Amino acid sequence: MRDVAIVAFSQTGHRRSSEELSEVEMLMPVLHDVLGQTGLRTGDIGFTCSGSSDYLAGRAFSFTMALDGVGAWPPISESHVEMDGAWALYEAWVKLLTGDADTALVYSYGKSSPGSVRDVLTRQLDPYYVAPLWPDAVAVAALQAQALIDAEHTSERALAGIATRSRTAASANPHAQLRGPRPQGDYVVRPLRTGDCPPVSDGAAAVILAAGDTARELCERPAWIRGMDHRIEPHSLGVRDLTDSPSTRLAAERAGAFERAVDTAELHAPFTSQEVVLRRALKLDDTVTVNPSGGALAANPVMAAGLIRLGEAAARIHRGASDRALAHATSGPCLQQNLVAVLEGEPHVR
Repeated sequence: MRDVAIVAFSQTGHRRSSEELSEVEMLMPVLHDVLGQTGLRTGDIGFTCSGSSDYLAGRAFSFTMALDGVGAWPPISESHVEMDGAWALYEAWVKLLTGDADTALVYSYGKSSPGSVRDVLTRQLDPYYVAPLWPDAVAVAALQAQALIDAEHTSERALAGIATRSRTAASANPHAQLRGPRPQGDYVVRPLRTGDCPPVSDGAAAVILAAGDTARELCERPAWIRGMDHRIEPHSLGVRDLTDSPSTRLAAERAGAFERAVDTAELHAPFTSQEVVLRRALKLDDTVTVNPSGGALAANPVMAAGLIRLGEAAARIHRGASDRALAHATSGPCLQQNLVAVLEGEPHVR
């Protein structure tokens, strides 16, 4: 297999609302920044792949409008996934592994502010038995949280500790929407309080992938993708054990996460209770720094938050703060779909 690395990462400053900006206006500074980090131009990119949701945007083929941010000339090899940008990165990674391209631009974006994202996400549920009941995203997550508490895997106090740790870490992240510890607040849906839930966020992110020597030319310390895999749980919540995530465990195993210890983990856990599930599935102990960026509890732009986890993990490798990192992305209710990647930096020269 070819060696493929993340060589650049950029993201917006995430906000509760960016109603004055279109998706293209929100995305363009990010694309310019990520290209500027490498010195590449649009014509130098071998493959472009994006992730977004037409349903969230409220219009069909909305991703074609975002292509205006990439540029109309020269013509590009382009693809799109109706998923979080982490899955667009997976497609681009496969493209580079085949040798069809040496560089790839991956970007994703989402504006959750125009509507009720809690209600929009009900459309991910089983359309015959669950979706007609209209349980919103927080209510479904609360079922998972209560199952964890009943199984004595966590407590409300422990969940509050996760929220405090994450948002304290976000104090050092200039892109985070919520920074610094804050009260847990009132119950949204018991046992989840305001502090256990992600903020509504508008934002975008982009990364550049490169293969082999090209990666070394573009980045002083590339974040090499040593493995990546994604798996899915059954669609029906009633046939799943909500306190466990076999798909995350299997994806991590196939990505090589258990071969050697990681020092950093960027987990896409929009709710505090989901971090509990992911830590157990990924066998992460207290020696691993989890979500040093603040994670999705600090900023959760739907369709970009998973790609940001990969980008944040890669950025730590770029600046020498990590040597081997795990990045995770999820989609669907109660961690239904899960992607795991293992990133490594080359040994430091002493």
